[in-house]
Amino acid sequence: MSAVAVETTTRSPNPLDVVEEIVLANEWPFDRTTDDEMFVEIQGRWCDYRLYFVWQPEVGALQFTCQFDMKVPGGRKAPVNELLAEVNNRLWLGHFDVEPDDHTPMFRHALLLRGQRGATIEQIEDLVEVALTESERYYPAFQFVIWGGKTARDAIEAAILDTVGEA
Repeated sequence: MSAVAVETTTRSPNPLDVVEEIVLANEWPFDRTTDDEMFVEIQGRWCDYRLYFVWQPEVGALQFTCQFDMKVPGGRKAPVNELLAEVNNRLWLGHFDVEPDDHTPMFRHALLLRGQRGATIEQIEDLVEVALTESERYYPAFQFVIWGGKTARDAIEAAILDTVGEA
């Protein structure tokens, strides 16, 4: 099996410039630590989310994570791993993971931009919207497994109940 590789000197323009436009327009707190890294804080329904964007120009990829404001205690790692498998099986874009150093759940995705003129505003908006939608949908399931002692399947069933009407 061989890998296809073509040498090129064309680089995609930095998509973090587009991210920064969106962040400024929404007045979200952020820190652009380097030309290729940016942290953004967004308040969600369940918690504050920390968005982390990393531009890797050598491969033309924008790496993105949406980190929860919670930690997985040592004794709950196995049930959380079961939850990750259940949740990821339901996703069509991106995946959930637990950061190995600080044990925080997060949504991850990468946007491949090699050969393009850069990311569009719509691509970045969609990336953030999908991450926040899925994070808000599954945050309660993580809470149920971590603090409620529920199984992964029970937590998902409880978390994604569609309510009818208003209270």
